[in-house]
Amino acid sequence: MASANHRLAAFFLAVIVSSLASSPGAAWDVKLEIDDGMPLIHMLRPLLSSAAGNLARRRNSNYGVPCDSWRFAVETNTIRDWATIPASCEEYVGNYMLGGHYRRDSRAVVDEAIAYAEGLELAGEGKEVWVFDVDETTLSNLPYYAKHGFGVEPYNWSTFGAYVEESSAPALPETMRLYERLKELGIKPVILTGRREDKREATAKNLASVGYTGYHMLLLKPQDVKLHSVEFKSGERKKLEDAGYVIVGNIGDQWTDLLGEPEGARTFKLPDPMYYVA
Repeated sequence: MASANHRLAAFFLAVIVSSLASSPGAAWDVKLEIDDGMPLIHMLRPLLSSAAGNLARRRNSNYGVPCDSWRFAVETNTIRDWATIPASCEEYVGNYMLGGHYRRDSRAVVDEAIAYAEGLELAGEGKEVWVFDVDETTLSNLPYYAKHGFGVEPYNWSTFGAYVEESSAPALPETMRLYERLKELGIKPVILTGRREDKREATAKNLASVGYTGYHMLLLKPQDVKLHSVEFKSGERKKLEDAGYVIVGNIGDQWTDLLGEPEGARTFKLPDPMYYVA
């Protein structure tokens, strides 16, 4: 089985490398490091050719700041309402997402979340829940965004919707670790996503295929109701509280996953510099 997984990983990487190499203006110095058991989405290690080249590519972004500073401002919700990442930051964001930095940042968030959860004193009535987002939280859409400029291309509902219907997104390994630990502790996972109801079957199938089983609820946005993301998600959390549940934790990659009362006893923001949900 390990050998088969290894061959599948190599094939998957070859497809992405080919896609990146054929992108206009792409200048990727790619090194592959395949380790048995390493999730597919993190096996590609594109490396910049030199420290000087790295610095040059980070300068003169559309926001007039280096790309690492731009990413910091995005993650702190300082830069808002942006439609695409700066064109000059495509390689930087690609390296961040597919290299070790994204994994380290995600690990730091999840380590803190697990430590917090392990320190909770539960009432023992089975009413404690933890809210999880889907895209770039429980599931990773890196196979899709690697083919679409890591956020340089404007968001396309049709193209991304077709990808969602494939139910092929891998799990984000760090979130899976938190998810499994919460179940061991007796905290019920509730999955709350901005995906519409017409994607329920595909979303449930994808979650199950990568190991997200035993969650308490899967909540999606009504098909024809126009709600701001904060309004929708905070409204669903309010329904949970009104039903007697205690939201002990809330994790997502977008600020709209976390803002709006009730937020939950504590919120955890995962990194995502590829897109912004208003």
